[in-house]
Amino acid sequence: MRRILLLLVAGLAIAAPAALAKSFPETLPLPNGWLPEGIAIKGNTFYAGSRANGAIYRGDLRTGEGSVFIQGAAGRVATGLKVAHNLLFVSGAGTGKAFVYDLKTGALVREYQLATGAGATFINDVVVTNDAAYFTDSNRPVIYKVSLGKKHEPAATAATIPLTGDYQHLPGFNLNGIDATANGKTLVAVQSPTGKLFTINPETGATNLIETGGVTFTNGDGILLHGKTLYVVQNRDNKIAVVKLSPDLSHGTLQRYITDSDFDVPTTIARHGNSLYAVNARFSTPPTPSTTYTVVKVRR
Repeated sequence: MRRILLLLVAGLAIAAPAALAKSFPETLPLPNGWLPEGIAIKGNTFYAGSRANGAIYRGDLRTGEGSVFIQGAAGRVATGLKVAHNLLFVSGAGTGKAFVYDLKTGALVREYQLATGAGATFINDVVVTNDAAYFTDSNRPVIYKVSLGKKHEPAATAATIPLTGDYQHLPGFNLNGIDATANGKTLVAVQSPTGKLFTINPETGATNLIETGGVTFTNGDGILLHGKTLYVVQNRDNKIAVVKLSPDLSHGTLQRYITDSDFDVPTTIARHGNSLYAVNARFSTPPTPSTTYTVVKVRR
């Protein structure tokens, strides 16, 4: 009997590392035809939005399993996502809208009509600080602010803040990904066609160019600021630039690029420990109901 028990224990010891090796898979499947772009993470749970109908998928980073958390609806789109204060903030792309959902129930808390006009607006990405949420508009030289109350309840209306200073708006698609410093006093954003990085004063809209020694980040999409390290997704280039910022955020130095053979036009990223999770939007692939989509894990 003792020998049998020892063999069983030995078998478990061998099986345990094998089981662990399968946890936190390198790629996470999304539903076929999902048309993803944004991703957000809380704990071991990730959320990915759909450009098709604004639906939100919720999955487990440890297993890769998941299901639709918030059903889509006609006229809705989901691009940039952020989780904060037990809420899920969602950018609505060309609808000109933004949405706030309860993270526990999936119930819609607020819906904002930030801008109107076909082709005149594209609510692209969002960042949330302790007292406000800020949305970019890739078609207009503004950001939108949704103030948060003492218990982080979203205000009933949003404010439009014009951008001034170094930022120069171009015809077509412009400001894209956005993030904030830990204290929320400074925002950082990327302009897709020029590849330039900017700081933004969230109160006034004043912008300053982050000098990068002539290095640009064209096709810049989602960004992530961790301390003084800025990660910039360059979607059609299938890479993530790693930029070290100066203490005052006035300068940035390109450190390296993160690439992966599984990248297929990644758009936005979210962090979990020492890993980044990037959504493959697959813009170069004609979408069909059977087109596959994934989230890719890489070391940061």
